[in-house]
Amino acid sequence: MKVRQLFYTVILVLAVSACTGLPDGIKPVKDFNVERYTGTWYEIARLDHSFERGMQNVTATYSQNPDGSIKVVNKGYVTEEGEWKEAVGKAKFVANDEIAHLKVSFFGPFYGSYVVFELDEDYQYAFVTSYNRDYLWLLSRVPKVSDTVMNKFKTMSEQYGFNTNELIYMRHETVQKE
Repeated sequence: MKVRQLFYTVILVLAVSACTGLPDGIKPVKDFNVERYTGTWYEIARLDHSFERGMQNVTATYSQNPDGSIKVVNKGYVTEEGEWKEAVGKAKFVANDEIAHLKVSFFGPFYGSYVVFELDEDYQYAFVTSYNRDYLWLLSRVPKVSDTVMNKFKTMSEQYGFNTNELIYMRHETVQKE
């Protein structure tokens, strides 16, 4: 019985740790400065996934916690429901705070990888993925990016094997209160 428990524990640990890894061939940004990264980012484009499905006006706000972790507040407007949704999580660096590879949790002890693989030198836009190529985001400090940034995002993402034909583009509009 103990061998079986140990086996399942090892499988669970391996499964959870796989979710905090890096996609093959993608390297996180080095010389990362978390203070410069904190603040609000607008989601410009993403691949579809269930936890943001149907949302527009999506933002991510990062702030440092006293323990060195990062508070993550994701917010978006669900058009069909006519309401804002918010998720609060916590991120921790996987190796050290100079490498843009973090693990993020929005529910308990389960973490997913957060990998910044391209970052503007002025911290004005970021290309982000997770542990595999099913997740991809273009984040910006402003609600709209230039064609140059968008083309760079698509080109680089395609070179890394992401399916850019499936990208969803955000609208950032004022939401009227009813």
